[in-house]
Amino acid sequence: MLNRRHILEVLAAAPVLGVAGCASATAAPDPYAAWRNPGQGETDPRRFVLAHGLLAPNPHNRQPWLVRMEGPAAMSLYVDRTRLLPETDPFGRQIVIGCGAFLELVAQAAPRIGFVADIQEWPEGAPGPQLDDRPFARVALRADAGVRASPLFDQIPRRRTEKTPFLPDRPADAAVQSVLAAAAGPGLVAGESREPGLRDALIEVCQRGWEIESRTLRTHMESVRLIRIGKAEVARNPDGIALTGGMLEIMALTGILTQEALADPNSTASRSGKDMWRKMIQATPGFFWIRSETADRAGQLAAGRAYARAQLAAVAQGLALHPWSMTLQEFPEMAGPYRQTQELLGAGPDAPVQMLARMGRTQRPSGLTPRRRLDDLIVA
Repeated sequence: MLNRRHILEVLAAAPVLGVAGCASATAAPDPYAAWRNPGQGETDPRRFVLAHGLLAPNPHNRQPWLVRMEGPAAMSLYVDRTRLLPETDPFGRQIVIGCGAFLELVAQAAPRIGFVADIQEWPEGAPGPQLDDRPFARVALRADAGVRASPLFDQIPRRRTEKTPFLPDRPADAAVQSVLAAAAGPGLVAGESREPGLRDALIEVCQRGWEIESRTLRTHMESVRLIRIGKAEVARNPDGIALTGGMLEIMALTGILTQEALADPNSTASRSGKDMWRKMIQATPGFFWIRSETADRAGQLAAGRAYARAQLAAVAQGLALHPWSMTLQEFPEMAGPYRQTQELLGAGPDAPVQMLARMGRTQRPSGLTPRRRLDDLIVA
């Protein structure tokens, strides 16, 4: 079977199908409202920074974050364990990386309103093989009249995860160096390749990883269950893989585009998606990756924070990053491509590559991805 997550993401972004991730004029509530003037009108600075954290990149668009407000200016951040991906991410590594990205955007937003985010990561200790209910961070906002916002802050609402073929031109040296510099941090190594040898080897192994995830029924079905077809369904479930607009709406109304049809590798939607995915995977002029010097939860969280910075820097430089995570997944069938990817990038079990992404430019930015309401993240 085909990998429905990636097929659908490509279909959703495909200009030939007239697809745009824009909000419906009649949808209520608007699943894209979070992207427009995030934090506007918020009087609690914690809600302002959380409104920006909500826009962080995260696996399968699960938005796996919970927040408990504490006192007048502090909060604890937790993994929402109802939003895990046990088949493709059995140890929660990718989920923790998504939590790191959320934490980084919270930290980036604080100076914009005159605060510094004092962060304590894993304040009650880090979980072992499986995630638990301990917070991944405790954040206290401290007023600081001298603090200045990072230039990356302005890129937060402009950030996209582009799931389209990239233009063939080689990303410029200065732009790539800016992305690498943004990802720098203690215990991390950021790298890139635009040279044909390593780039082509990565394309080959990533293609194999895609095929393995696609053929493995349980990993395939994990993505299928997160498909949201049409504006009404996206408004009801503003997470997961959203397919809205243009030809996709027509295909859904006529019964061509359904979860059942997408489960059939011979359907029109599946065949189109397969062709488009192959074009996308080949249209990769460069790769970007982040390796942590430890394989623990601290390294995962740090990699997520670094990736969020790198993606913001890429936007500022006119570049796009698209995570290509299949060969970094740790379910048994992926063991071969996982090992080969780590070896190609000079990494190993004790200091693994945590993020691997396509890097290039697009002809035009893709549409928005849906987001939950901020209040849905805050628990009593």
